[in-house]
Amino acid sequence: MPNRMIQLIKDMVKGFLDIKESVGNVSGKRKVSKETYDLIKQFEGYSEKAYSDVVGVWTIGYGNTYYKDGSKVREGDTITKAEAEELFQHVVDDFAQKINVLIKKDVNDCEFGALVSLSYNIGVGAFKKSTLLRKVNGSPDDPSIGLEFLKWVKAGGKTVNGLVKRRNKEAEFYFNKNCS
Repeated sequence: MPNRMIQLIKDMVKGFLDIKESVGNVSGKRKVSKETYDLIKQFEGYSEKAYSDVVGVWTIGYGNTYYKDGSKVREGDTITKAEAEELFQHVVDDFAQKINVLIKKDVNDCEFGALVSLSYNIGVGAFKKSTLLRKVNGSPDDPSIGLEFLKWVKAGGKTVNGLVKRRNKEAEFYFNKNCS
């Protein structure tokens, strides 16, 4: 029995170290800046009550479509400002970790923030398949990356002015020369 217990503890520690190393490599490279949180919030806005977005997805808080436990936002749901802030930070940080894994080149805080903002809006799956990501991984300084942001301005097959504004702002943020 003691040998099994020791092996179990060793396995748990090894698993923890593997997870820590994996997360450390992801979150240790790039962190979400306050400016990135502000950029996303600027376009998402705050809603205390769940609403159906442009394509019919139930959304609450700062553009969240699901909660920490993975359950989807539903019609009739409500959230306090404090709960929305906590959920927003959790979800943005989750997106950042997923985006971190996909970016193979060194990018600065603004470049990373713009990519997190985009993926927060279009989803990690769409971002993963995008030409924008391919270009970032080829050469993060490629000026044509700005045009790639503008390919993501449709919802339900129609160009949405708010998305045009958001993509222009994200592209501007990506190429911000005053960023570390």
